[in-house]
Amino acid sequence: MTHFLTPTDRGLYCPAADLYIDPWRPVPRAVITHAHSDHAKPGCTSYLTAEPGLHVLRHRLGERAHIDTLPYGRSIDVRGVTISLHPAGHVLGSAQVRLEHRGVVWVVSGDYKLQPDPTCEPFQPLPCDVFVTESTFGLPVYRWPDPDSVFADINAWWRDNQQQGRTSVIYAYSLGKAQRILRGIDPSIGPILAHGAIANMLPAYEASGVGLPTVLRADADTRRAHRSRALVLAPPSAASSPWLAKFEPLSDAMASGWARIRGTRRRRAIDRGFVISDHADWPGLLSAVRATGARSIGVTHGYVNPFVRYLRQQGLEAFEVPTRFTGETDEAVNPEPGPEPTSDPNPDTSPEPGP
Repeated sequence: MTHFLTPTDRGLYCPAADLYIDPWRPVPRAVITHAHSDHAKPGCTSYLTAEPGLHVLRHRLGERAHIDTLPYGRSIDVRGVTISLHPAGHVLGSAQVRLEHRGVVWVVSGDYKLQPDPTCEPFQPLPCDVFVTESTFGLPVYRWPDPDSVFADINAWWRDNQQQGRTSVIYAYSLGKAQRILRGIDPSIGPILAHGAIANMLPAYEASGVGLPTVLRADADTRRAHRSRALVLAPPSAASSPWLAKFEPLSDAMASGWARIRGTRRRRAIDRGFVISDHADWPGLLSAVRATGARSIGVTHGYVNPFVRYLRQQGLEAFEVPTRFTGETDEAVNPEPGPEPTSDPNPDTSPEPGP
């Protein structure tokens, strides 16, 4: 990595513009790619984010945070660096950061996915000289099924649980994953309940103009009225909790890219696994890299070494970008990073069979 973007103990720093991208410690000026907690830390003097992400970032940082916004595609000049934000397709308001300085274009993608998602703007490929990509699922075993087929499986599982007199519980991250599930399922099947952590995020989506089905807060009254018929969305931290036990009898499921690997669900004692991720799979990563036309690729968080090695084999200049970001590990139940990263981009791993 050249001096233009420099890893520091506070995060990725641009000296020319004197700002940080997704800093993990308080800094004077922060550009935020999206509102997940590992990318949007409190305490910075000022924040810049994409306009569609204002309400979810405000929910995360609080009313006192100073947040400026940019519409997607509009550029500003900061000390001679032209900066613009562009859709990343990860969650509501997620953005890639494009920086142009002295004729050289860098793009920091943040987290992204290429699969369709009606709750956020789709990923926009950006021609650039240097592309910084995540690699959360940077192994060939990670290939996502068609989302429509996954939601059809969830609907069938929910109906079957109703027939068996069981409450259906899906563990999903409160920002992005939960709302994507809400848009994908069939709400006519029955009532939908949400844990407080998820219910509290829904007004930010409503304020952003994202339509979602009717969702009831999961409390004592709704639990008594709808137990055995409801679909309950809960954060992974609710697994095996006293709160969850009140919905018994139940069947639970994880919604995560880690469900792609055989044994993940079994180790976590969860009934079902639905392969839904807000990150790019292996084909998506390769497609995004190719679409940029960049010859120099920075790789960060996830399976960094295998992905760097593979890109170098393809004739690209690939390098590691150190980070503290955790990718989708926050979305898994009892987080674990999947198969251990190796130097082999084709490890011997067995995918989870389809439902």
